[in-house]
Amino acid sequence: MDDALAFSALVLALSGQLVQEIHTSVSQQGFEDLRPAHGFAFARISVGGATTGDLAEHLGVTKQAAAQLVEELVRKGYVERHPHPHDARARLLGLTETGWAATRAADQAARAAVAPWREVLGQARFSELVADLTLLAPPGPIRPAW
Repeated sequence: MDDALAFSALVLALSGQLVQEIHTSVSQQGFEDLRPAHGFAFARISVGGATTGDLAEHLGVTKQAAAQLVEELVRKGYVERHPHPHDARARLLGLTETGWAATRAADQAARAAVAPWREVLGQARFSELVADLTLLAPPGPIRPAW
């Protein structure tokens, strides 16, 4: 396997493992009604300024699919809609306290999930890996601003 294919396969395998570990931990912390797709939505909503259209773009789904997801999260008590200050037709999405609690649980789970990676690589190499991945990550509203 060439390096490009190996890199792709490894990043996909690690990301799948990471998503599953975070989801399992979040579920065990009392958020059994959430799915991994909800976590990707929370990541965008938590930085603020997101409409359903923004969420659709972030998730790579239709506006109708994003609207259904938002409705589900509102019904479950994780998300609320607020008036948009510049567009009377749009609504800004925000996390409720329950949504923030689930986000904190996911953050804690993410730290725990990557702890073994940090241990294997050592702090210096792990920090270098984070720096390298930051160079490769696409720009956008959820990209960390280290």
